[in-house]
Amino acid sequence: MGKRYFCDYCDRSFQDNLHNRKKHLNGVQHLRAKRAWYDLFRDAAAILQEEQSKKPCRKFLQTGQCDFGSNCRFSHMTEQDLEKLSAQVQGEQRLRELQQEGAEIPPGAIESWLEKRAKRLSTAQSNRALSAYDVFLVSPNSISGRRNEASPAAAAPQPSAESEPRSPNRLEKGTRSELIKIN
Repeated sequence: MGKRYFCDYCDRSFQDNLHNRKKHLNGVQHLRAKRAWYDLFRDAAAILQEEQSKKPCRKFLQTGQCDFGSNCRFSHMTEQDLEKLSAQVQGEQRLRELQQEGAEIPPGAIESWLEKRAKRLSTAQSNRALSAYDVFLVSPNSISGRRNEASPAAAAPQPSAESEPRSPNRLEKGTRSELIKIN
C-alpha cells in the first residue's frame, strides 16, 4: 500500500507521493482549514481591526446563520461582540503599557485576587449567619476589641434590696462577654 501522509489541519490521510501532497497542500479545503487553525491564535487587535473593516452580514443578522460560515466576506459579529473584543484589546494594551513602565504584574494576579475575594465573601456570609441570640450578646465594643461593657439595655437588671437572694444563674453587669461564643 505504501506510506500515507496525514494532514493535521484537515484530519485526512492520503497516499504520500509528490503529486498527491502538492495537490492537497494547494487545495482550497486545506488552505481553509489551515487558515481556521491559525485564526485561533491571532491577536485580538488584528481580529478587531479586520471585523470593523467588514460590513455586517445581512443574512446572519436576520436568521442567525450564513451559508458561507467562516468563509463569508462580511462580519458575523454583533455590536456586543465587537464591544467585548474592543474591551479585551484595551485591557491587553494597558497590560503592555504597565509592563513597559516596569511595573511587574505577577502571572495569575487576577485569579489570586478573585480567590481571596471569594474567601472574604464566604467568611462575611458566615459571620452574618450568627443566630439572633449571638447578635443580642455581641456589643460593638467587643467586636472592636475594647473592654466589653454591656449597654444599659442589654445589661441584666440589678436586684433590688427586697428581692430574693441572688442565684448562681443570675448574670451581673460585665459578665456577658464570657458567654459569647462566635465560631
